[in-house]
Amino acid sequence: MSFIALLLTLIFVLIPLILSKTLRLGLEKDTLIATVRSIIQLFAVGYVLQFIFDSENSLYIILMVALMIGAATQNARKKGASIKGITWKLVLTFIVIEILTQGILLGLEITPPSAQYIIPLSGMVIGNSMVLGILFLNRFTAEVVARREEMELILSLGGTPKQAIQRSLLASIKASTIPTIESQKTIGLVQLPGMMSGQIIAGADPLQAVMFQLLILFLLLTTAIVTSIMLGFLSYPTKFNERMQIID
Repeated sequence: MSFIALLLTLIFVLIPLILSKTLRLGLEKDTLIATVRSIIQLFAVGYVLQFIFDSENSLYIILMVALMIGAATQNARKKGASIKGITWKLVLTFIVIEILTQGILLGLEITPPSAQYIIPLSGMVIGNSMVLGILFLNRFTAEVVARREEMELILSLGGTPKQAIQRSLLASIKASTIPTIESQKTIGLVQLPGMMSGQIIAGADPLQAVMFQLLILFLLLTTAIVTSIMLGFLSYPTKFNERMQIID
């Protein structure tokens, strides 16, 4: 793709800007910021990745993954501001997800131990974990508020904090995993995954592209479940004090 073609794609930014302005949605500023940031960040990362891929230095790979985890944590923690210690909970969750997925991939020799595989796959896993974390935290905080009276009733009848918050916790875990599970049900029918399509456009064997895309789908499924469950069980105790009372 040429730079002229890239400039022409800004039409797809102009359309939402015009609609937002016309309907007074107030999305113009965020849309412009997101567009500018995406351009700068992607070009910067492109050069960084080229350097890392050429050097094949393990330290650079670790630093890149750490940067991903830090950025994901910074973005997701805003949705869990009411949860004590949410920052370290997110960091721990992302680290566990990364170790679990890469441990299986590299340990079973599913993918080679090279930067070209580790960094892109880590980015997909951590990015998906971040989105799922945001969905979970958003739903969890809303559930706790909505079911407060129910939780207080269970506690007053002698129930434990875990029993009181169980329905809210399970509902939040299920809700946050729905997008991942539902998208997999219609993959290939409603949507063609970007990675698979990109490989085919680049001239790769379609069957190889499909198999690699299936690897990504299975990775994201584990990411969705583990992220929601880990965050849930790390977060719910902070909603109660030592007297088993709900904390606002």
